[in-house]
Parts: sequence; structure tokens; C-alpha cells
Amino acid sequence: MKRISTEIKWGAILSVIAVLWGYLEKSLGWHDEKVSMYLIYSMSFGVPALLVYFFALKEKRDLDYNRIMDWKQLAVSGAIIGTVVAAFSPLVQYVTFHFISPDYFSNAIKAGIERGMKQEAAESFYTLESAIKQSALVAIPLGVVAGTIFGLILQKKK
Repeated sequence: MKRISTEIKWGAILSVIAVLWGYLEKSLGWHDEKVSMYLIYSMSFGVPALLVYFFALKEKRDLDYNRIMDWKQLAVSGAIIGTVVAAFSPLVQYVTFHFISPDYFSNAIKAGIERGMKQEAAESFYTLESAIKQSALVAIPLGVVAGTIFGLILQKKK
């Protein structure tokens, strides 16, 4: 467990940031009157997420590996962080859509129908279960990609 404690810590940090981001989205109206643009607006979460990955991988290299780590090791660390985020995903989505924005799904369904989506399709797409799956499925590949890209930037060899 000690070997991956840095990844667990940063995965948890990113998960807390995701909950705070959900609060920000709600306060900016992205879950209410601007819900039809949610998909576009929500992509901006990539900026803080990538910053977290950068600092996590830098810490991993500097503290756990005494500043010597190649890009492959950093890519694996990124994948582990993504896996931790995916594991926290059900809790993050539950808190966001049950406590912070309980009306999000009904608003999203209405907006989907207004854009021409069939009601049944909208009702099956805009659910907590769907949000959890989407979040978890994005987390691991994002970790691999971020780990690889930042690994190439941060790698230091003997």
C-alpha cells in the first residue's frame, strides 16, 4: 500500500475537487438554466484535473523515486490515479447529483427532449447510473494519457 500511497492521495484529492467543481457548475447555472450547454461547459474541468495529474506525478517522481523516474513509470502512476478516481466516482456522482444538484437529471431530460431526443432515450441517458459509468470510464484512460504526456515531460533518468 505504501508503494501507491501517493496515487491514492492524489486520486482522493482529484475526487474532492470534482465534488467542489460540481458545486461550481451548479452555482453557475450549468445544472439549471444553462443545462443544455452542460456537455461543453463541463469539459473545462479538464484544466484543474490535468493540473492535479501534473502535481501528483511530479510529487511521485520527486518524493517516492528520488527524482529518477522514466515516462513508463509515470504513465503507470497516472493509470493508478485514474483507477482511484474511478473507484471514488460513484460517491462523487452521488454527492454531486443527490445533495448539490438534485434537479440536474430532470433538467437535463427536459433539455434533451427540447433538442429532439426521444423521452425514453433522455430518461435512460440522464441518470445517476449513467453519470457514474461515464465518469468511471473516462477516469482511467485520462489517467493513462495524462501520465504518459506528463511522464514524457517529467521523466528524469540517471
